[in-house]
Amino acid sequence: MKRSAHHPRKWLPHPRFSLFLLVLWLLMVESFAVAQILLGGLLAWLIPFGTQQFWLEQSSMHHPVRMVQYVFHLFVDIIRSNFMVAWQIISPQNKLKPGFVEYPIQLQNDFAITLLASTVTLTPGTVSAHITRDKKVLLLHVLHLTDEQALVEAIHLRYETLLQEIFEC
Repeated sequence: MKRSAHHPRKWLPHPRFSLFLLVLWLLMVESFAVAQILLGGLLAWLIPFGTQQFWLEQSSMHHPVRMVQYVFHLFVDIIRSNFMVAWQIISPQNKLKPGFVEYPIQLQNDFAITLLASTVTLTPGTVSAHITRDKKVLLLHVLHLTDEQALVEAIHLRYETLLQEIFEC
């Protein structure tokens, strides 16, 4: 369906993001003065409007309840990983073994792939370093690599499977 020039999305392409930017601006400047609200509103309109050509297509979430499970897994893994990384750094007997892992991506949805790469980066001890042009391999840097296959299986079972259910089923 083609949108007309008068369609509201044409002039305000991402209203929730605009609202988020306005609130973020007001929190950053720590002021609710009229001038700050107007400036924040202008920025909240300009940024999404000026960058709309770079946004991915809208992804639809097929299983929102599974997204709650995904966020819970991520939250638990971030906390657990923080303790593990801290222990690996301060422990005198553990020598860190950094390394790179090529993770084979099975996801097809661009937004889901972006979430997977972001999740890996948010979890302490791992960073998404590169994704191939064909979006089939995600290169990961791992702070302490002991078992590459176990890491690949853990990411697949803990994150990628859920993302497939949420965005692709």
